[in-house]
Amino acid sequence: MRTTLFSAKTEYACIAMIELAAQYGDAQPVRLRSIAEAHGIPERFLVQILLQLKGAGLVLSTRGAAGGYILAKSPDQISMYDIVSVIDRDNRVERVGLDRKKPPPKIDNMPGTGAVQAIRGLWRELEQAQRLLLEKTTLAEMVRRAQENFALSYTI
Repeated sequence: MRTTLFSAKTEYACIAMIELAAQYGDAQPVRLRSIAEAHGIPERFLVQILLQLKGAGLVLSTRGAAGGYILAKSPDQISMYDIVSVIDRDNRVERVGLDRKKPPPKIDNMPGTGAVQAIRGLWRELEQAQRLLLEKTTLAEMVRRAQENFALSYTI
């Protein structure tokens, strides 16, 4: 079961951006293949994601044998919200556990009862809290967390 609230595409984009941030300032651009292999992301899918991020001005690409991708800005200037908003433009939360063959009725078609209003209010609060957290979390912070987690996994 997936534990993320976002699509696989958004998760892959965030992982790729963390990888680029970890190598920010290196002389060589990061190869698409190295990101894909390191994280198990299909290359065809990653190309599409990086093109979207490039179109949004978050990454730069270079062609040729030594080509690859680099961040367009410093990791401390790119928030996770910047990435998520490019890939998940509608910021739709993936509903984990719903039967994808038979979608549920739209909540917009439900009567405006107190219970409906209460749950809609909670969803708005959750979306606001989510956005604030994504806006304040930079790629630099995510690199720090990734390095911490990696170091912890090898501690005996």
